Parts: sequence; C-alpha cells; structure tokens
Amino acid sequence: MNMNRFVIFFMLVFAFPMLFVACNKGPGEGGTSTIQGYVKLVHHPDDDYTLTPDTMAAAKTDVFIVYGEEAYFGNDVETNAEGMYQFEYLRPGDYTVFAYSTLPSGEKVAVSENVTLERGLVAQVPTIYIHDGKAYGTSIVKGRVHASYYHNGSYRGEGWACEHRVYIRREGEDIPFDDTRVGPDGYFAFQKLQPGSYEVFTVTQDFNEVPEFVFQDITIDEAGHVYELGEQFEVIINV
Repeated sequence: MNMNRFVIFFMLVFAFPMLFVACNKGPGEGGTSTIQGYVKLVHHPDDDYTLTPDTMAAAKTDVFIVYGEEAYFGNDVETNAEGMYQFEYLRPGDYTVFAYSTLPSGEKVAVSENVTLERGLVAQVPTIYIHDGKAYGTSIVKGRVHASYYHNGSYRGEGWACEHRVYIRREGEDIPFDDTRVGPDGYFAFQKLQPGSYEVFTVTQDFNEVPEFVFQDITIDEAGHVYELGEQFEVIINV
C-alpha cells in the first residue's frame, strides 16, 4: 500500500466515526427545534373567602431549561406580557423547563415540566402554574358574633356585634398573633392560616360590666379551605 492509499484508508477508518458522533450530539443548542409554553401566576387575594384563585399571565418571569440529565440549567429566558416563553435552536432530545414558585414562608420551589424534542419541530409545554407566596398553602377561619346589649342592667336589644374585636392564638400559646373586627353582618375571618390547632376568642361582659373571654377551638387539617367555627359567639355588651 503506497502512502496516498494509506492516508485515504486512515481517513475512512477514523474520520467517519467522528462524523457519526458529531451528528448524534445530545440535547442542547445548535439545532432546529423549539420549545415554547406559558407561565401563569395563581394569585390568592385577601378577603377572598371562597379561596377562588385569580390566575393571570406571569409576565417578566424567568424560565430555565435543563439539557438532558445535566445538573445545572443551560439557559434562561423571560416571559413576555402574555406569560409566553420560547427556547429556540435546540437539538432533538429530552429537556426540562422550570420556573420558581414562592411559598408563604418566602421559600422558592421549582415547578417543572419535561418535554421531548424532535428535529425541526416546535414542542408545546403544558402551562406552568406558579404562586406569589401570599395565601397559597393557607386556609381561612370564619366565625360570627351576636350581642345582647344592656345599659345599667337593663336589656336594650340584640343584634350582630359590629366592630367587636376577636382574637386568635395557636393552641398552647398565651399571646394572640392576630386580631380582627366583626363586620356589619356579624362575620369575621382570619386568613392565611397554616394547618394546625387554634383558639379563637372574644370578650363578653356580665351585668356588672366585668369582662371575661369566651373561646372556641378549631383545627385546620388542610390548606386551601374555609373553616367555620362550630357556633356563633354570644356576648353581652354594656352600652
């Protein structure tokens, strides 16, 4: 075998496998495929006693992409005004996209979706829902206060105890961590409560205007629910 033939043989044996490997790169940039999707923000407003979330486009939210089994994200983009994001020029393979959701404690957790790309196609990712850390993961306790009114020991009527103050504390603690006032219809509510056991209490008086507390216990088993006290508070108010 002369020198020229040897060179050609070497190229055939060693160059073609290298080309084959180069043509079979894994997930990453340098291809013709696209990943796109939307991010929605689930906002839990205060005073929403039904806990019905208000879902809106998560504009200007960072979305990250992981190529295959890599330990770190490979790129990130920002959603537009409609909450849409897009990763372009990707090779076929498996990808993970994620955005961060905020818990009431302020901790951020990743919400992810997996997607498999084919060459030259656009893959639509299921919508990613994130939370703003306000009422997410919490519940509401509602109650009602009814009052009998007296003046100098004489009965003056009864009705809902508008503006009467109500307190809440964790079971086993002495100090309330929140208080609120009763509305015109007698209702009050404590919001953004984590699962646990609580004592709700308010003040009543006897006919000599001596104040004392009346309590009701309630246990929150799950997040995302409205819990109502077993019975309304009955109080005496001297006017």
